[in-house]
Amino acid sequence: MERAGGEEAEAGMPGAERRRAGDRIRAAARELFYRRGIRAVGVEEIVERAGVTKPSLYRGFASKDALAVACLQDFDAAFRARLERFLDAHPDDRRAGLMAFLADLAERTARPGYRGCGLSNAAIEHPEADHPARAAACASKAVLRARLVAVSAEMGARDPGLLADGLLLLIEGTFASGQIFGADGPARTLTRIADSLISASLDRPVPPHPTSSV
Repeated sequence: MERAGGEEAEAGMPGAERRRAGDRIRAAARELFYRRGIRAVGVEEIVERAGVTKPSLYRGFASKDALAVACLQDFDAAFRARLERFLDAHPDDRRAGLMAFLADLAERTARPGYRGCGLSNAAIEHPEADHPARAAACASKAVLRARLVAVSAEMGARDPGLLADGLLLLIEGTFASGQIFGADGPARTLTRIADSLISASLDRPVPPHPTSSV
């Protein structure tokens, strides 16, 4: 697409066109932030990739930090949507839904060019407690932890919080090991380890889930 001719031209854009420009900015920033990190990417590179001018970016986002938060919210929404999609596919068997989600996660982390979880990466990259990117990442992880507690309770865990923490540690470990080892790494055993953990956490013995053999 052609770049707008300047701030005056962009000011006259119809609302739909401005939204499309905002979507391009957000998509470009998501890709760049994920591949190289938030600090390493400048505003100039984002607008160049998006095919817009800098005033267009600042019209939609108050700052680079605000854009980063928006991108992290996108990562969060996509991750949670995948989790809920697998859970919804097994409405009467929470364990089956969770195991299917973990099998998909293991496959995704083994793909070439995998760079881990954008949210986890942002929390590591921004250790400052008051940084907006860290706050957004940590809020997302807190929601995921609470969701895993609820799912653990629905599976009949004796201590849902303990099982949820174990599952979260496995998930975060998969994010990290996928970047290091790729397809031959520990992520290939994620479902087997998770299934054993779940079985050990239930009051009644349950045979291994078929997905755990993946």
